[in-house]
Amino acid sequence: MAETNEKDVPLLPLRGLLVYPTMVLHLDVGREKSVQALEKAMVDDHLIFLTTQKDISIDEPSEEDLYTIGTLTRVKQMLKLPNGTIRVLVEGLNRAKIVSFEDLDDYFSVTVELFEDKETKDVEDQALMRTMLDYFEQYIKMSKKISAETYSSVADIEEPGRMADIISSHLPLKLKDKQEILETIDVKERMSKVVDIIHNEKEVLNLEKKIGQRVKRSMERTQKEYYLREQMKAIQKELGEKEGKTGEIAELTEKIELAGMPENVKATAFRELDRYEKVPSSSAESAVIRNYIDWLVALPWTKRTDDDLDIDRAEKILNEDHYGLEKVKERVLEYLAVQKLTNSLKGPILCLAGPPGVGKTSLARSIARSLNRNFIRVSLGGVRDESEIRGHRRTYVGAMPGRIIQGMKKAGTINPVFLLDEIDKMSSDFRGDPSAAMLEVLDPEQNYNFSDHYIEEPYDLSKVMFIATANNLATIPGPLRDRMEIITIAGYTEIEKVHITKDHLLPKQIKENGLSKGTLQVREDAILKTVRYYTREAGVRSLERQMATICRKTAKIIVAGEKKKVVVTEKNLEEFLGKPKFRYGQAELEDQVGVATGLAYTTVGGDTLQIEVSISPGKGKLVLTGKLGDVMKESAQAAFSYIRSKAEELGIEPDFHEKHDIHIHVPEGAVPKDGPSAGITIATALVSALSGRPIRREVGMTGEITLRGRVLPIGGLKEKTLSAHRAGLTKVILPKDNEKDIDDIPESVRNEMQFVLVSHVDEVLKHALSDGGRA
Repeated sequence: MAETNEKDVPLLPLRGLLVYPTMVLHLDVGREKSVQALEKAMVDDHLIFLTTQKDISIDEPSEEDLYTIGTLTRVKQMLKLPNGTIRVLVEGLNRAKIVSFEDLDDYFSVTVELFEDKETKDVEDQALMRTMLDYFEQYIKMSKKISAETYSSVADIEEPGRMADIISSHLPLKLKDKQEILETIDVKERMSKVVDIIHNEKEVLNLEKKIGQRVKRSMERTQKEYYLREQMKAIQKELGEKEGKTGEIAELTEKIELAGMPENVKATAFRELDRYEKVPSSSAESAVIRNYIDWLVALPWTKRTDDDLDIDRAEKILNEDHYGLEKVKERVLEYLAVQKLTNSLKGPILCLAGPPGVGKTSLARSIARSLNRNFIRVSLGGVRDESEIRGHRRTYVGAMPGRIIQGMKKAGTINPVFLLDEIDKMSSDFRGDPSAAMLEVLDPEQNYNFSDHYIEEPYDLSKVMFIATANNLATIPGPLRDRMEIITIAGYTEIEKVHITKDHLLPKQIKENGLSKGTLQVREDAILKTVRYYTREAGVRSLERQMATICRKTAKIIVAGEKKKVVVTEKNLEEFLGKPKFRYGQAELEDQVGVATGLAYTTVGGDTLQIEVSISPGKGKLVLTGKLGDVMKESAQAAFSYIRSKAEELGIEPDFHEKHDIHIHVPEGAVPKDGPSAGITIATALVSALSGRPIRREVGMTGEITLRGRVLPIGGLKEKTLSAHRAGLTKVILPKDNEKDIDDIPESVRNEMQFVLVSHVDEVLKHALSDGGRA
């Protein structure tokens, strides 16, 4: 170990800098404590201890923030600069280690232990010195950043330790590595470290040189391409092709890079771009390729909107926009809740089924707003070409992508709410079956890889929330219907229509017709009368038109100066809308013989159906009129056969079919009627007509009949019940198997009606006939 002694000196912390022994260096000092330490050193013996901070960002370091080994230096010169800092010239003397540390408020004072280099000048020292010097010479030649004079001055040094320090100071090392050499007291060990470091730096320089040569070759190739392109540009200019495609190619290249395409699609895009560059502009192929590249660039591949997963906000938006429709709202909120928990849910595929005007399309728009997603609507009504969905092959003139890809381009994101409007109105012909093409779009297991004939590359539709709308589920093919989650939206009740008019339709029409709440007031009794006597629909479109009529007539009154405010009541409603259009919402005034009230389901919601039976002398002929379908005719035949088999029990002459002709008629003969739910109604009307017993006027019924008199379940119970409620009926007879569907009926309607569950015709007659069905 080298000889040591101790010394008390002030301490000057350095930031991002290190001083070796024998080094002469200029320092700029600005920190207050450092200035005081310098002044103390100048007063004493010009000696000061320099050590480096571990973290250069600390302004006021403590003992823990400083390396313990540094350099004892002599201050040779001190100069105050105009900006307040002090520039000093210091000379490194010895390595030193802090033995004790003292913070004197004005400056740091330390006791340091000094180390002298112990030089043996043995054979190993000489070998290490020569190797170190040789490596340093090679490094200088490779780097060309250090002058030859530096090498000469280093070569003249005879002390091994000093040579190692000087060479280290010239190498581009990290501060941590330089500190490690400073802390190496043993000279042999220090030289070995420096030899290793120079060897590594040489390797790095070699790699840099190779990379530089590679870049140079690449640049030469680029310059060559640039030169050739300029030549081509000049040739194109001479040929009259203006600026050619050079600028266009550069622009398209940038667009392809920024589009975020998957690697396989990007490769296709660049391949097509290369073709486009080579094909003359005058060629028809040029426009086809350009159009294809534009489509690839325009499609969203990665851009998405962040879902707003605030369930309370979503519920508030859905309730603001729509009254009722609880099932749909609940389904959307469930989707949000699951996505919040998983953060990686595939888009669901919902189908809102119901009559026109119940708010299916506007509900889809509200769903998009509640999710904070882009909204895109595609109407499928009348689509009968498969290419409308999948796109055309690019070999055809005027080829373009299908409506799905077009919609995604308009949406601009990969996760929009995509509305497929009127999905039940697609048809098929010799051009293909578009509903079959929709199978891939709407299958969650396939649509992550949707293939459009025009784009040809797979496109991911799995993040899209598809919502389809339909009026009639029966016209949707089974496989397609199976891929969707059906949510049925029935017609609105009178109460719901009144609420919707007050909260949505009337304010909207008042605004659109230039009125204000202060100029027009429509009372609730007037709205209810409009619903009952001026509209006949499941939705609210016709109702909105009636409100628009009231607003227009009000505008005319106000502009003419007749009144400043108009109040519409039940009494003066006819002045605005004319005479009532429908005798709607009224049951029969008294019990009738041979007239039963059936409940029917139509595309515009539910409706009541009067089934009339007339008996006349004859030979047992059964006549059916009213434009009935095959299913309804068979129901009538089954009811007739059942009554013949049970004639005596029902109090009917056993040979009635031999003496009488029976005529069954359903009014509104111009309207086609069909469906398997009129069996018990026809049977009740037949028994009533044949036995002369009246049917209760407040009773409506629905259900299919078998030859044994069993009552079979039916569909559309909610719509049928709403129509019964609108017609003023108070009792509904329905099949026992439909008990589960009663929960779907609005509570306000359930409370006002009596439901009778039956499993046999005998029970129907008991409740329907005014004498309880007794003979």
